[in-house]
Amino acid sequence: MISRIWSGESPLWLLLLPLSWLYGLVSFCIRLSYRIGLRKVWKAPVPVVVVGNLTAGGNGKTPVVIWLVEQLQQNGICVGVVSRGYGGKSAHYPLLVGPDTATSQAGDEPVLIYQRTGAPVAVAPQRSEAVKSLLARNPAVQVVVTDDGLQHYSLGRDKEIVVIDGVRRFGNGWWLPAGPMRERASRLKTVDAVIVNGGQPKPGEIAMQLVPGLAVNLVTREETPVVTLKDLVAMAGIGHPPRFFTTLEQQGAELVKRVSLPDHQALNSAQVESLQGSHQHLVMTEKDAVKCRQFARDTWWYLPVDAQMHGAGADKLLQEIIRLAS
Repeated sequence: MISRIWSGESPLWLLLLPLSWLYGLVSFCIRLSYRIGLRKVWKAPVPVVVVGNLTAGGNGKTPVVIWLVEQLQQNGICVGVVSRGYGGKSAHYPLLVGPDTATSQAGDEPVLIYQRTGAPVAVAPQRSEAVKSLLARNPAVQVVVTDDGLQHYSLGRDKEIVVIDGVRRFGNGWWLPAGPMRERASRLKTVDAVIVNGGQPKPGEIAMQLVPGLAVNLVTREETPVVTLKDLVAMAGIGHPPRFFTTLEQQGAELVKRVSLPDHQALNSAQVESLQGSHQHLVMTEKDAVKCRQFARDTWWYLPVDAQMHGAGADKLLQEIIRLAS
């Protein structure tokens, strides 16, 4: 229902317009308070690159963060990552993610980024505190990438990158809750780069594709093309689950069931086991897999995806960030 409202297919969005106007007014006032100095902006001693969204829901932001971290690492840059840690609740903040950090503490995305890149990752509701803790423990860090935080104006930033779902883009264009927007599309005029996940990018936007790899078994680490898995149940607890199901089908997978879960939802053994029959395989996103490893079964698989960007726009963005960090 929410997708039909946000796309404008359902007229119910009209009933929510007063709340959207209020949301937009509050957002404007918050941003203005930082612009005119009523609220202080903390500037880190190293460059900060924000990777964020204008809309609610999954746009491919975390794969972009992983791509950027890996590209910088390959160029000899020491990178740190900070995150709000949605879906996690720690006894104390800032929290530095380590090999034994649970997603219930840090959230799924910070754990995923840490496991994929090996970069130091810090989590805190106040991102400036996460940056301070990260740099105190890792003084070699040359640049900090924030996973989300475009609207977190108390943290100064040197580069802003917005990731857009190229198929859904901005829906009906209204602020939450009548539409999907955290900020209006005009905000794109002030950011440094716009990355478009799928669909048809507009002039000046950087095209990105999410490229799936081989399915990986959560227990044995065996890898196989997803098409070889039969009686397959697909589970996705991300911002836009249909994208994951479509990716599986494009890889030749025949799905007997699709299970959409809320983004960042906590998972337990009984809940996940109940999704599949005795002779079925279960495939999930890598973001879900980091929440299931402690109780995984040998019939559970995940499908990793990597962001791929080519062209002058992506190269220019990367070189600009490398120069900032050097």
